[in-house]
Amino acid sequence: MDKLLIRGGRPLVGEVPISGAKNAALPELCAALLTADPVTLHNVPRLQDVATMLRLIRNMGVQVDRIANPDCSVADAAGIVRLDAGGLSTPEAPYDLVKTMRASVLALGPLLARFGEATVSLPGGCAIGSRPVDQHIKGLQAMGAQIVVEHGYMIARLPQGCTRLRGARITTDMVTVTGTENLLMAATLAEGETVLENAAQEPEVADLAEMLIKMGARIQGHGTSRVRIQGVERLHGCEHAVVADRIEAGTFLCAVAATGGDALLRHGRADHLDAVIDKLRDAGVQVAPEEGGIRVRSPGAAQLKAQGFRTTEYPGFPTDMQAQFMALNVVAQGTATVAETIFENRFMHVNELLRLGAKIQTTDGRVAVIEGLGGAAPTGARLSGATVMATDLRASASLVIAGLVADGETLVDRIYHLDRGYDCMEAKLRGLGANIERIQ
Repeated sequence: MDKLLIRGGRPLVGEVPISGAKNAALPELCAALLTADPVTLHNVPRLQDVATMLRLIRNMGVQVDRIANPDCSVADAAGIVRLDAGGLSTPEAPYDLVKTMRASVLALGPLLARFGEATVSLPGGCAIGSRPVDQHIKGLQAMGAQIVVEHGYMIARLPQGCTRLRGARITTDMVTVTGTENLLMAATLAEGETVLENAAQEPEVADLAEMLIKMGARIQGHGTSRVRIQGVERLHGCEHAVVADRIEAGTFLCAVAATGGDALLRHGRADHLDAVIDKLRDAGVQVAPEEGGIRVRSPGAAQLKAQGFRTTEYPGFPTDMQAQFMALNVVAQGTATVAETIFENRFMHVNELLRLGAKIQTTDGRVAVIEGLGGAAPTGARLSGATVMATDLRASASLVIAGLVADGETLVDRIYHLDRGYDCMEAKLRGLGANIERIQ
């Protein structure tokens, strides 16, 4: 099992490319199931979750051609994936693939809309909390689908005599990103108008809508809480570039800030990170959009002020940036309170940060109080390197950030979590001057 060995104490300086967003690439790969024409996606990140999704749709009979430089030492090699679902033979997503990645449920809407039937395994549990799929099922039922859950599978089909889903007004009980994406894709081929109320507003949802529009879909209001879709009889192929990953960009912003560096995040979108950037500026970090990316400059941990925040749906502070910003707070000055409102089990990184010398107290798994170490020494934070274990994707990123600042060596175990969502992270960090290597 691979691990990351980090020798901390170096500022991150230079330029780093931001890859395509995992949370946009996964639904966009599923969107190719909506048409029999070829679809080409650019800027597809090299991630374990992407590889899993490609295995899933290959298993259905989709032809997949991936053109990408597999050498992670070339950190700016954008991937190209060509998909042809014209010969799709099996509208089924089996458990042995779905269990490894919850986003596999995104195949349900496209398969049902195009073929009138779909069999998709219920996804397995998630380390960071419950992510129910009942909103997906209720929405598709409102569009006329008959869905039963048996033997661990969602079995969906159209009523006898119906050839298409029908448009409907759907108000979800909660804001759900994958639910919005599933219903959005299904509605593109439904008969009549579908209105999605309480829709997720994340940039990745809007990027999926832009791809669907290129395929011939009629969509208005994407990026807002109300999305209108006028169904069409068929969609055609397209070429589309996956939007830059705002969470990867935010992670590098926190890493540069913690180490006292100066870097340009190429392709980064500052307009997708307003809540995070506002907190970084309040902490004392200089962040500014530049042509082609985001510039970040930090005076170092000794000059930073810890910032409290509360996670919430976009455009609020993202739950996927909570762990990384907590690592920054650990090395800053002062005390900050962090409230996690999205997932009920997302402080698992706290115990690992404590092993490095962080001062954090948690209450009910929802609130963390961080006492920053930034004023403890003239040079700033004094974390001490140790062996730590990643527990989920973003937790692993927080441990990497802490390791970049800590004295001595930090060994991060179970980095397969990191590989699920970060494209060649250690290669990119080395390009900024970090002393980091992957070992077995």
